[in-house]
Amino acid sequence: MGTSQSITVKYMIRAKFEVDGVVEKSDAIGAVFGQTEGLFGPELDLRELQKSGRIGRIEIQLKSGKDKTTGALLIPTSLDRVSTVILAASLESIDRVGPCAAKVAIEKIEDIRNARRTAIIKRAKEILHKWTIEAIPGTEEIFREVSETLRLARVEAYGPEKLTAGPDIESAKEIIIVEGRADIINLLRCGIQNVIAVEGAKIPQSIIKLSKEKEATAFLDGDRGGDLILKELLQVTNVKYVARAPSGKEVEELTPKQIATALQHRVPIRKPKAKRPRERQRILVPKRIVEVTKELDGTLEAVLFDVKMKKMERLPVSKLAEKLQQTKDVDTVVFDGVITQRLVDVANEKSIKYLVAARVSDAVKQPLGIHLLTFTDVRG
Repeated sequence: MGTSQSITVKYMIRAKFEVDGVVEKSDAIGAVFGQTEGLFGPELDLRELQKSGRIGRIEIQLKSGKDKTTGALLIPTSLDRVSTVILAASLESIDRVGPCAAKVAIEKIEDIRNARRTAIIKRAKEILHKWTIEAIPGTEEIFREVSETLRLARVEAYGPEKLTAGPDIESAKEIIIVEGRADIINLLRCGIQNVIAVEGAKIPQSIIKLSKEKEATAFLDGDRGGDLILKELLQVTNVKYVARAPSGKEVEELTPKQIATALQHRVPIRKPKAKRPRERQRILVPKRIVEVTKELDGTLEAVLFDVKMKKMERLPVSKLAEKLQQTKDVDTVVFDGVITQRLVDVANEKSIKYLVAARVSDAVKQPLGIHLLTFTDVRG
């Protein structure tokens, strides 16, 4: 299964598998998606990750002989390291491919960026060598170029408040908000010219307006004064990032290296989203369902019931979607996992009446003929 979205690959999960029987690629792909679904919620669901472009096309390589199938599984991912290893570990829970017993083992997780770094370093050496030979300017040209930069990097007055600012504050798409004039001068020395100063505890209207029009980063001292200005900025502006000087230091005294490090490690502002109460019609369910939710809590298992609430089967959540497609006359499914859109689609095809789980994915569309309930809903 592919995705139309582009993916910047950071890691490549490489796994090998062995199947007791002859299977095809479609069987292997079905096992990968079916037996990992619902284990960790939509954040690590393979289908959701492919839709959002956080994993790429899954490659399967097969070789069959003597009633055995061996092969390799490759999954490119742009997830972080922790999410990548959790996803890799979940692959080892696959124990069947089609009708045959199978075993999956992770061989390694490659950091794709290492190869890129090696290529970049090699190319950088070539460029430096050519530049050294052909393009190093003479001393007079260096002095002239530096003098021109210093001349252009002048302090200006911005807006009706005459705020201290760098010469690029009007033209730049991104701006840096600092506390005072000395901070501006220090950043100008480093070649950073899209800066403007608050110059006081009260945030000027010009800065409030700029923060709505441009992507704004607040670069503040690492002291209590910086804390207070940050609180004020968060209340009245649309600042998107915050960078801080090291604890106890001021922006005006930082070295160019410290300035670059602080801005590279800026932190995005995450404003809490207003939560709307979830409107869910209360539905009375058989007592047996309530009892089973308590039994299953924390087990990652599922129980299937028929229309008379007679227990049909108990199985791991990883095999639930595949089992439902193969089973008839299921009326109620209770499981310790997450109700995903795929499970809802399968339940709809099989005319299942109740899906009861630990959680319901936010991406699920409520069908007309199925009751989607959580453990909390049925326990009251």
